[in-house]
Amino acid sequence: MSADKFITFNNGNKFPRLGLGTWQATKEQVQGAVRAALDAGYRHIDTAFAYGNEADIGEILQEYMNNGKLKREDFYITTKLWITYHEPERVLQCLKKSLASLKLDYVDLYLIHTPCAYQETGVGSFWPTTADGKPAFKHIPVEDTWKSMEEAVKLGLAKNIGVSNFNSKQVERICKSGTIKPVTNQVECHAYLNQKNLQDFCKKLGVTITSYGSLGSPGRPGNLKKSDEPVLLQDPLIVKLAEKYKKSPGQICLRSLLDRDILVIPKSSNPDRIVQNGQLFDFKLTSDELQQVLALNKDFRYFNFDQ
Repeated sequence: MSADKFITFNNGNKFPRLGLGTWQATKEQVQGAVRAALDAGYRHIDTAFAYGNEADIGEILQEYMNNGKLKREDFYITTKLWITYHEPERVLQCLKKSLASLKLDYVDLYLIHTPCAYQETGVGSFWPTTADGKPAFKHIPVEDTWKSMEEAVKLGLAKNIGVSNFNSKQVERICKSGTIKPVTNQVECHAYLNQKNLQDFCKKLGVTITSYGSLGSPGRPGNLKKSDEPVLLQDPLIVKLAEKYKKSPGQICLRSLLDRDILVIPKSSNPDRIVQNGQLFDFKLTSDELQQVLALNKDFRYFNFDQ
């Protein structure tokens, strides 16, 4: 991969600016998507313990290494600590489970998936609940969880560590208390939620932003959608820029984030769309166009995690 396809983290490690998101996909879909992405030149795959697909991805990674298409150092894997493993003594347990599923000795980036810790109650399908149906929150300071994240680096189980869905105060708390800074904060970020204030704050701390939902997440489950939500890919400015550059609206959305030094991990199960989403490095928006895209901000979230 050429140098312009990498960013340098605050620890000096280089990391791909483009990756494949893998949330909400069947085994057949995610394995087909990973193959299509690797064949198209992607070298970063983003997954999570909670996605339930680490073993499916691991099978493809082994396939590509065993047939000589890739060496371990050629690709980058991100996975995430789930909410029921925030206790310091359980952080490495979760990571080791992920490594076993992925069939890898280390991950390139390990993130705390959310700042909120939950008890493992056995009740509730995704977010654990108490017997009376309330969220099973558990008070565990993120600083305590972070100490074990740092241990993962010291043991060589993770090359880089970071966070996801953290606000500025939570990022700052970790930076002040820890001995290893988070390299990135993965958050919902797109033209309608540009996260400029959060990015500016994190930049002062040397923390990059990784965007999920970069395209307005049109393929997310129906129960997470609102009937009157704006459709990012149909925005007149995005469509106009797509026509100018002879690109898709999705490519304009992704390029606008790359031009802000934000990492992108678009999710798709469509091989053609995966190839298209990766064709981002032969054009750039002008500074005026980038300001116009920033001005589209509505502080609108496609993902609402309120319980």
